[in-house]
Amino acid sequence: MQSKEFFAALDELEQQRRIDRDTFIQSLESGLASAYKKEEAENKEAGDAFHVRIKLNYEKHEIKVVAFKRVIEDDEKEADGDICLSEAKKIKASAKVGDEIMTREIQSKQFSRIAAQTAKQVVTQRLNDAKKAQIFDEMNDKEGEILPAIIRKIEPNAVFVEIVSTQMEGIMGLTDQIKGEKYNVGDIIKVYVKKLKKSSYGNAQVMVSRANVNFVKRLFENEVPEIKSGVVVIKKIVREAGYRTKIAVSSTDLAVDPVGACIGPKGSRINAIVKELNGERIDVIEWSSDPLQYIANALSPAKAALVQVNDGAYSAKVFVKDDILSLAIGRDGQNARLAAKLTEWKIDVKPLSECDIIPEGDGDI
Repeated sequence: MQSKEFFAALDELEQQRRIDRDTFIQSLESGLASAYKKEEAENKEAGDAFHVRIKLNYEKHEIKVVAFKRVIEDDEKEADGDICLSEAKKIKASAKVGDEIMTREIQSKQFSRIAAQTAKQVVTQRLNDAKKAQIFDEMNDKEGEILPAIIRKIEPNAVFVEIVSTQMEGIMGLTDQIKGEKYNVGDIIKVYVKKLKKSSYGNAQVMVSRANVNFVKRLFENEVPEIKSGVVVIKKIVREAGYRTKIAVSSTDLAVDPVGACIGPKGSRINAIVKELNGERIDVIEWSSDPLQYIANALSPAKAALVQVNDGAYSAKVFVKDDILSLAIGRDGQNARLAAKLTEWKIDVKPLSECDIIPEGDGDI
């Protein structure tokens, strides 16, 4: 059977669905074969069961439908579509067990409306499955990245988004939402792709987040060229989403100030990140291999007057001037708490008036 229009339609559908030609051919062959098989099952004469294979020739615009049977031993029980070896040799002298023997070519006029509908259903399902698999593979490559998404539905326990360019559904649970952030259907937001999973129905689901600490990490990597190039290294990030983030950075080049690189000219880089996080406070501090200096830096924006450490217990007392004690501790202890998480040291913040040692200089470490 020849049909230029048929193959032209396939080309158009291929471009619209963005599925490669081989996948189309496999799906169409499978669908048409299933249709012929169903037709044959309803109308076959006894003992006339056979298998069907479809061959599509794009170059010649030909569709060939072939009936065949599988060769089995003479003493083996025949199933539908089987032929014993002795009978097969009458068709093809060189036939052997396991071969597929073509019995005839099926003419296209035998392809009924019912069979055509069956083929269409099978092809559609196969193509949908192929499309899902293709998108799933594409999204696998996006895991750990920040992508734009459109908010489609808001429920008490989750926000559902559509990942732009893939049309895949993303789910942002309560723990992945920034506290205090308002979401509206139709808004376009940036989300961090945490992981992909398949539902019980086989559909791919994308778990996304704006509260994940890696969301902030990716924002810095995208905004600060020195981080992307490896000159500035992010050592650690701790975060209480919606309130405050602390990020420790270092430089592999002594000529590059890691904190300054993250802040950017006139604060342009850090301001862009803070804006994306809707005003969340971000403390960029310089990492140090010296625990005393690192702990002092971690309490930023407060300045430590004196740091005393107990190496064995990984604990430290940090003394600050009395008038900035509340700044050092932070609201509900947040600043001190995040500093402890950042350094992995237990930190006890004390007013300088309780210190028995009088620091030299201006009282700053």
